[in-house]
Amino acid sequence: MKNLKDRIALVTGGSRGIGAAVAIALAKAGADVAVNYRERADAANAVCAEITGTGRKAIAVQADVSVAADVRRMVAEVEAHRGGIDILVNNAAIAYPRKLEEITEAEWDEVLTVNLKSVFLVTQAVVGGMRQRKWGRIINLSSVAAQTGGAVGAHYAASKAGIIGLTHSCASSFVKEGITVNAIAPALIETDMVTNNPNANPNLIPMGHFGSVDDVASVAVMLAMNDYMTGQTISVNGGWYMS
Repeated sequence: MKNLKDRIALVTGGSRGIGAAVAIALAKAGADVAVNYRERADAANAVCAEITGTGRKAIAVQADVSVAADVRRMVAEVEAHRGGIDILVNNAAIAYPRKLEEITEAEWDEVLTVNLKSVFLVTQAVVGGMRQRKWGRIINLSSVAAQTGGAVGAHYAASKAGIIGLTHSCASSFVKEGITVNAIAPALIETDMVTNNPNANPNLIPMGHFGSVDDVASVAVMLAMNDYMTGQTISVNGGWYMS
């Protein structure tokens, strides 16, 4: 496939950071994009404006993707306005930098719910349509924290490691149905989540600097276009973790 012309993409947490960059990159590759947000409507609308500036269609869709009823409403809204979802990018996440002994039970539950349960819920909601059309691309944003422990905390690392396991399971389940499922594991990418984290030191990275959102977005586009990669975790980490 040379481009993603007329494919419909849904990017969760698409109002800023990596999600926004992925949404715009998919549009530049030809896709129409639904930009999910939880609270930042203005930011999501700004991403949509940039997408429409490329000549593609866009819609901002509010939903808390850790809540099943919100997910069902979001998917129904996208399908009603744009059509069946061909490309899903599970990007929504939160991070609270904490030492293990500082993590409360409530924080553990919230991080696992927002970062991991949401991937399950949204994937479950869209995969039926992908199966009917015999084509789909699911791209899950994991983290170098799943591979090394990272710099945020055990709750974040556990949630991102769970995404890799879920990616493997879904890839195996859907492999004969025209649906690929892959993960991207970035390291310290220059976003608000990283720059606001006092533990996020570029000296942790062998290349000595933070990555850019475009470094991640280009990989997402490649995975959306590729027909023969599934069950893989692509590391975008400046050499922090090598496999």
